[in-house]
Amino acid sequence: MFRSLAIVLLLVSAGPALAAQLNAASINDAAPPAKPPSRDQINASVAKLEILLDRGHFSPGEIDGKLGENAQKALVAFAEANGSSFDKSVTTELWDKLAGASDGPAIVNYEIAEADVKGPFLKKLPAKMENMKSLPALNYTSPREALAEKFHMSEALLQAINPGKKFDKAGETIAVANVLQTGQSTPVARVEVDKTRQTVKAFDAKGQLLVFYPATVGSAEKPTPSGTLKVTAINKNPIYRYNPKYRFKGVKSRKPFTIRPGPNNPVGSMWINLSAEGYGIHGTADPGRISKAASHGCVRLTNWDAHALAAVVKRGTPVIFLD
Repeated sequence: MFRSLAIVLLLVSAGPALAAQLNAASINDAAPPAKPPSRDQINASVAKLEILLDRGHFSPGEIDGKLGENAQKALVAFAEANGSSFDKSVTTELWDKLAGASDGPAIVNYEIAEADVKGPFLKKLPAKMENMKSLPALNYTSPREALAEKFHMSEALLQAINPGKKFDKAGETIAVANVLQTGQSTPVARVEVDKTRQTVKAFDAKGQLLVFYPATVGSAEKPTPSGTLKVTAINKNPIYRYNPKYRFKGVKSRKPFTIRPGPNNPVGSMWINLSAEGYGIHGTADPGRISKAASHGCVRLTNWDAHALAAVVKRGTPVIFLD
């Protein structure tokens, strides 16, 4: 809801210096940061780290060029899975293991396609659920938002490495994170949801960690369950059905209502249904808020992470909730 304003403020405060320092070449040529970067400033080395993590199936959530909580969670998980360690600073050993986990430059050129700018786009995403129910679809609000999500990026980072671009013309070439075609192919035997650490991990039959995602897990209004559930269905582009018995904060309706599908639907563009009524693993309309805001009781991932997980689980896959 406030994403556009945040992007404008970030770019205004960064000024021309950011655009001069941050571009495709600076990210592709980046070396391990000599000291822990600031958590509130976009950094070329961190952007490259996040892209390498994403490609290695250890998602940092939204790739924003900042060494925030989610990027650090992913670094810890990657380090543990690869016999290394991460404690505020990125060692050369850890950087080399990340770089060796995938091929190709971190940033590549992309030609905007007709489908990227076709729309239709929402003029504005309503802040309240009740104001969404009359909309025919919960689409993106702009081509920039659509392209940022397509390449797992924040709109601010996408704009920063493409100064002056409006992202609204098919055929225009832009710089994007090189994160497509990196799906996990090994079947998942079990999923673990850590309610304290706000993470989701998936393992193969031998107990090897395959994928990692930062998550938003549960809320005071609707706590996430404990124990083991199972995947019962996978629904792409789900309809959101509001149940008034949950009495979510800010929702006044005492009658059920539905919200049409789309990436800005309250549960995003993917729903992995679990064997407890009303619970699932799903996407989100606001990827920058993963791990930073309460969910409505379910397990919230970025849309792209929810799609990636849906591709490797099936009906019957156990989902274990760790207290």
